[in-house]
Amino acid sequence: MAKTALGVAVLGSLLFTGASAFGATAPAGGTIKVWVTPSPNGSGGTIVITGAIGDYGKAFNANSAGKPQKKGAYEQLVLKKGTILLNGQQFNAATNNATPTDYSAVSCSGSIVASAPVPIVSGTKAYAGITGSLTLTETAAFVGPFTKSGTCNTSGNGNPAAIWGSVTGSGAVSFN
Repeated sequence: MAKTALGVAVLGSLLFTGASAFGATAPAGGTIKVWVTPSPNGSGGTIVITGAIGDYGKAFNANSAGKPQKKGAYEQLVLKKGTILLNGQQFNAATNNATPTDYSAVSCSGSIVASAPVPIVSGTKAYAGITGSLTLTETAAFVGPFTKSGTCNTSGNGNPAAIWGSVTGSGAVSFN
C-alpha cells in the first residue's frame, strides 16, 4: 500500500509539473546572457546562451531573411532547440567604426571595445514568437601586419598577424 501511494505521488508530481520534468518546456522569457567566440574570418562563431534560455550552437552572418551572407548585417543563431535572427546593423556599425584606444604604430598592435543594441527579429521552433533586445559588446586585440620595410601596414589590405576577440552581452527576451 505504501509503495502504491509513493508511486502515485511521484507520478502525480510528474503530471502536475508537466513536461518540465522531462526538459521539454518552452522558455518563459527573462534575462539572457550571450557568449560568442567569433571565427577568425569574421563570419560568425560559436555561441552559448545562459539564463532564461540555455542553449548553444553557431552564429552566422545573414541577410534579413536569415539566409547566410558573408557580409550580412544580421546574425542567424543556429541553436540546438531552434534559431534566432538578430538585427546586427547597429552593432556592425559600432564595431566597424571603433577606434583602437591603445594603438601603437611601433608594435603594430592595439585593441578595441565597442557596444551597441541588437534587436531580436524572429525565432523558430522553441524560439518561435521571441522578442526583445540584447546589448552586445565586442572586445578585440590585434597585432597587425608589417610591410617588407618593417613598418606597420595600415592600408587595410593585409591580414593581422594575430587577433583575439570575444562578444558578450545580455538582454531581456519574451515570447508571444
